[in-house]
Amino acid sequence: MTAPLPSLAAARRIVVKIGSALVVDEQDAAPRARWLASVAADVAALRARGVEVVIVSSGAIALARRALGLTRRKLRLEEKQAAAAVGQIRLAGAWAEALKGQGLNAAQLLLTLEDSEDRRRYLNARATLGTLLDLGCIPVINENDTVATTEIRFGDNDRLGARVAEMIAADALVLLSDIDGLDTADPRNDPGAAHLPVVERITDEIMAMGGEPPPGYSSGGMRTKLIAARIATGAGCAMAIALGKRDHPLQALVDGARCTWFLPAEEGRSARKRWIAGSLAPLGTLVVDAGAARALKRGSSLLPAGVRQVDGQFHRGDPVSVRDAEGRELARGLSAYDAEDARRIAGSRSDAIEAILGWRGRDEIVHRDDLVVL
Repeated sequence: MTAPLPSLAAARRIVVKIGSALVVDEQDAAPRARWLASVAADVAALRARGVEVVIVSSGAIALARRALGLTRRKLRLEEKQAAAAVGQIRLAGAWAEALKGQGLNAAQLLLTLEDSEDRRRYLNARATLGTLLDLGCIPVINENDTVATTEIRFGDNDRLGARVAEMIAADALVLLSDIDGLDTADPRNDPGAAHLPVVERITDEIMAMGGEPPPGYSSGGMRTKLIAARIATGAGCAMAIALGKRDHPLQALVDGARCTWFLPAEEGRSARKRWIAGSLAPLGTLVVDAGAARALKRGSSLLPAGVRQVDGQFHRGDPVSVRDAEGRELARGLSAYDAEDARRIAGSRSDAIEAILGWRGRDEIVHRDDLVVL
């Protein structure tokens, strides 16, 4: 029996991600005020039905580039950060004005990757968002590009949107784009490409359908949207890729406009395990043998005996990626050992740990309570 498609009309809490190309008029580098007003009207209609809405909006850098004379395609990191500092004020003002027209209060949050990867900061951000929603505000979120570095950043708001959706236990994540969903191939290059109205599970075949980012302001592309889908659906949140160029794009989606829905995973996860699974920056990699890979799928912990290689620098409690010999990611978890100690005990039986390290630690490198199989 085919599962029913998700619906915005039935959702209790929604995250809407909007890209720069939708927010900013490329001709004059100004906010698309009429379009923003139409989105604000859609948000107000959802709020009137009791739906809580969070907006993840790009556009800060694009709004400031021309004013600062930064018109070439490739900017240096410090130039992007300067543009973000100027443009973020304009972006927040544009959303505040649009939402004010519907009697709604906008609230600005600037997040970094570390705000989602560090458990304490993650919980604090979640509490803040919850309070704002309780107060009837519309949080408008963007990555804090003024302080994020190339090495430690989301890099695109698709994945930021997915992380926010996971953080607040949203029912649906909507990625408004310049396309109306996922096709089996790039329709610009393959006339035989078919539109997929629903994706029940994020498989390797689905991930292979991701293409290169489109030209222009966008830093995303289909591949980042599929990564976002994997994060969101793994946290029990449905996700839609929908056309955003039209006026009232959210109302169009409520009315059944063509899009691609990614169905949420059926298996339940605790809030802590959703956070582990959604980690975007594991600090190390544990390469395991075939026997350990099979044991992980059965729900077992990862023992030192099954680990063949330890890469990266991490400390006890840091997120790590578990991969097979071919490099396929099998799981994510929190390491019970520092990287150097993990290297020393890799391949050994658990009862030999004390003799190797000189002290007795956990029998597992990653305990099943700290492990999420992907």
